[in-house]
Amino acid sequence: MNKQDVLNKIKGGIYGVAIGDALGGTTEFMSVREIKARYGYLTEIIGGGAWRLEPGEVTDDTMMTLCVAEGILENPAHPLDAIGDQFMKWYHTRPKDIGNIIRHTFENVQESWFEAAYVTHIEMGQSAGNGSLMRCLPVALAYTEWKDIERVSHMQSKMTHYDERCNEACILYNRIAFRLLLGEAMKDVIQQELIGTEYESILTSEPNCEATGFVVNTFRWVLHILLEASDFSEVVQRAANLGGDSDTIGAIAGGLAGIYCGYEGIPATYAEAILIRERLDEIVIRLVGLRDGLN
Repeated sequence: MNKQDVLNKIKGGIYGVAIGDALGGTTEFMSVREIKARYGYLTEIIGGGAWRLEPGEVTDDTMMTLCVAEGILENPAHPLDAIGDQFMKWYHTRPKDIGNIIRHTFENVQESWFEAAYVTHIEMGQSAGNGSLMRCLPVALAYTEWKDIERVSHMQSKMTHYDERCNEACILYNRIAFRLLLGEAMKDVIQQELIGTEYESILTSEPNCEATGFVVNTFRWVLHILLEASDFSEVVQRAANLGGDSDTIGAIAGGLAGIYCGYEGIPATYAEAILIRERLDEIVIRLVGLRDGLN
């Protein structure tokens, strides 16, 4: 695959996260019935919602994705501290939207991120949220070797989410992303990767769960949408119209859909609506440069 194809896919992935986030942010916490009554079927990035977003404004899903990317770019060999610094820098901007598990871990962190995540897990009685899955895509975009992707996917997840289901989901997600970057077909990859996992049931039936922030529920809906949808627009629209944790489901699904179709396959009206396009473009160029340096 030539450099332009890789650039197209990486840009598609980063923009896919942001578009799914911005579109789904309008309907987060709403039920399917409430969405239908208010919007019919939401297809446009209009902002509003629980966070009173500007049209094209993104939430924690995209911002934490960029934190992971920035940390890796700063220190690709050992990115933990750099990612942590980016997390805290973002946290101190007092963002509108931040998940409870992540907020608790940020407040608990002293010398060790892993210890802070464990303390949060004990204090809250669980840590199986989708907050590490929503931000992990840059790992698959930055590294060219699977062993590095697997290691850093697990590490960045464990920084805030002690529950091993979160870490396993990040590795599986980035395994799919890794194969899509190599040019493989979306549905073939998902069908092959889910065999023998707790997500295998969605290959034959719709998820029998709500679209909640529980990582397993989130990922089931993401995978189901990716298997059913015919193009990028359908992926992010299906996610947005699920309600529940729709911005996160949209971001996670949108990232993989964006890699698969490439930036050139994303409708311009969606890409141009995103308010932080310059920052996304800069990250994309730097990720492509990092990959070139690793090869």
